[in-house]
Amino acid sequence: MLVTDRVFPDDPAYGLYELNYPAQGTGSWHRYQIIQVMRGDRVVEHRTDLGPAKKYSAIPQIRIPGGVVLDSGRFEVVHTVGELREIADQMRGLEPPHHEVPDLIGGYHKELDKRKDRRRGRVRFAVTQKW
Repeated sequence: MLVTDRVFPDDPAYGLYELNYPAQGTGSWHRYQIIQVMRGDRVVEHRTDLGPAKKYSAIPQIRIPGGVVLDSGRFEVVHTVGELREIADQMRGLEPPHHEVPDLIGGYHKELDKRKDRRRGRVRFAVTQKW
């Protein structure tokens, strides 16, 4: 794999990966952002050390493709380096989604009460007090 010392936001991207690898000479694990770009007809790689992997323990390793493989076997670039970096930043900033479980039994009984009140012509009002 060919390497490069810089990439630009408008470079056509083959993919962006944030992976944990042992840091050279220290024995500790670091998170690396690996960006593969298309330079001519070759894939070239750029690596950035993002720091100790334990800082990213709550965030899974990231793999974002920069394009698609066509039926002909040719790779077509869809994203630029800037777009993939933005996607990775958003993924790192997201918290896991919180799904609230609805109270189905309580909702069922409330609906029965509403229907019974409608049949009897009853209207319920809630009184709120302002302090």
